[in-house]
Amino acid sequence: MSSLAEYFAKHRPQPVWHIGDRVSGRWNRIPFVGTVMNDNMVSEEVGPRVGVWLDLPIKHEGRVHNFVFVTQKCIKRLTNHEKVSRL
Repeated sequence: MSSLAEYFAKHRPQPVWHIGDRVSGRWNRIPFVGTVMNDNMVSEEVGPRVGVWLDLPIKHEGRVHNFVFVTQKCIKRLTNHEKVSRL
């Protein structure tokens, strides 16, 4: 019989993004650049989501957002700062 630690190590989803990764992407068709806060699984129906702390706030529908939650497919890794200009 395996322990709970072995079970969860085998069956839990592995993160794609790590805390501090620099990313860019689009949220509600608004481009952004930011830093990954977390990468976790919400549920089997919703799937994984990534929390991103934004470099600049986004104003959407009269509300200012300093961080957003997006899917893993919505963001790309920044390897250097020159890629920001292509947004």
